[in-house]
Amino acid sequence: MNSNVENLPPHVLRLVYKEVSALAADPPEGIKIYPSEEDITELHTAIEGPEGTPFAGGIFRMRLVLGKDFPAVPPKGYFLTKIFHPNVGHKGEICVNVLKRDWKAELGLKHVLLTIKCLLIHPNPESALNEEAGRLLLEDYAEYESRARLLTEIHAMGGTSGAPQDPNDGPQPKKHAGDPMKRAGPSAASVPAALGNGANGASTTTSNSNSSSSTNNVAGKKKADKKRALRRL
Repeated sequence: MNSNVENLPPHVLRLVYKEVSALAADPPEGIKIYPSEEDITELHTAIEGPEGTPFAGGIFRMRLVLGKDFPAVPPKGYFLTKIFHPNVGHKGEICVNVLKRDWKAELGLKHVLLTIKCLLIHPNPESALNEEAGRLLLEDYAEYESRARLLTEIHAMGGTSGAPQDPNDGPQPKKHAGDPMKRAGPSAASVPAALGNGANGASTTTSNSNSSSSTNNVAGKKKADKKRALRRL
């Protein structure tokens, strides 16, 4: 999604930056904020699954996107971590009243984040984006809880949950990995020398062969001259 930094008035950007900075310094309980220095209009967060719900123990990554008409128009919320929830669509889109008809410009981003966290505790099957989850919540809570718990264990309790992955995480390249001569080992470095010795050796052999041929020619000429001198006698 494209950045809306250039589309928002300077005074709105200042207000957003101030609120995001305050949230990052003192986030709501169970919520972590990961502001982007490059794009203040897209806020990444991580929400802890509330205790007593099928989401307990999970970390759910989410993002809020501020449109060009913010704050007159509410931000859009998306879960980046897969979740089985009536009010979360298959593409992660979130359906909650505060992001629709109940939105007011003065509510702020903190209120939005707290409302979404509460949605994990009190799902609303009447405005379901995931119809199957909404139906199970009403008709077979045990099955709903089992499905929601399974997806939480698979997607929200592993290494892919939580903060956006740091590019420095994971295996690092070995030292000198970028140098093909050093990566290949000492034998590769010695190849040019070996090739050079081979070339010198071939040159030396050719030189010796030429020298030997010249010597034979001289000796043959001397024998021929000696024969001609004997015929004259």
